Amino acid sequence: MEKHVSHSARRRARVIAGSSVLAAFSLMTPAYAAAPGHSAAPAATSFAAGPRTLVGALVQPGGVRHLVGPGTIYQGARNVTVSSINWSGYAATGGTGAFTSVSSSWVEPTVKCSSGDQYSSFWVGLDGSGNDSVEQTGSGVDCAGRTPEYYSWCEMFPVYPVNFSNTVRPGDHFTGSVTYTGGNSFTLKLSDTTQGWSHIVTKTLFGAARSSAEVIVEAPCCTTSGGILPLAHFRTVSFLGSTVNGSPLSTFHPIRIRIVPANGTAEDSISALHGGSFNATWLSSGNGRRAGPRGQSRRLPNGQNGRAG
Repeated sequence: MEKHVSHSARRRARVIAGSSVLAAFSLMTPAYAAAPGHSAAPAATSFAAGPRTLVGALVQPGGVRHLVGPGTIYQGARNVTVSSINWSGYAATGGTGAFTSVSSSWVEPTVKCSSGDQYSSFWVGLDGSGNDSVEQTGSGVDCAGRTPEYYSWCEMFPVYPVNFSNTVRPGDHFTGSVTYTGGNSFTLKLSDTTQGWSHIVTKTLFGAARSSAEVIVEAPCCTTSGGILPLAHFRTVSFLGSTVNGSPLSTFHPIRIRIVPANGTAEDSISALHGGSFNATWLSSGNGRRAGPRGQSRRLPNGQNGRAG
């Protein structure tokens, strides 16, 4: 399905472990390009005008809440369950330079759209838990009222994401990976084996901590007040064969993360991890404060806190 241009650059952002961090980002045109000879698909889309909502209102990412918990507790933690307002899934954490690769496979879920604008993303990535960048790629499905919009993307946060122009349909089988190849270089690969396309993107990022590796469902950012967008009813998505540094994700005793906003009502549930496989099941789109963007966003307030659960 052709994706609505207004969804092309919402923020899929990092989880900041430890404290609230305000991040101001200028509107930028992404510089991504698929590595020569590697992409079997058209070039990634450029969004020079900045991200827009379904109703065409400009949304500028002025700051994002990404809270797992105090970094002193959770950095390198093992078998801990925590709450975040935008991430769910599993994250392996460790010291600087601990992680060089992450990969997983999943099936694009069939979203249930009823009314309003809702959003969801499914991805793999390095970094984001306890630092200010994420190297990530994945798929997503959003709701424009009753109309679903399926798409795929890559991102070197905090630079804007790039959406690939390939067809994505519910039931498509995806495999995504992010690999650090040395010299500040990362290779992001995303394949839709059902549609028969693949992208390999090589980008350079200086100073990446490589201190976490994640397999994540996300409620992206941002509302007009700079908050997190309502989570689309994706039903259930299954991640299979997830690996970190070439070993099953469970080897690293990762943190299990649930999306739980300020009202305390969980938005999805995360099953136990078996090797590299787990399920995420939608429960709720969030409370009334997350009603979708309708204009220019602002920075988030300081002093937010994560919760162990």
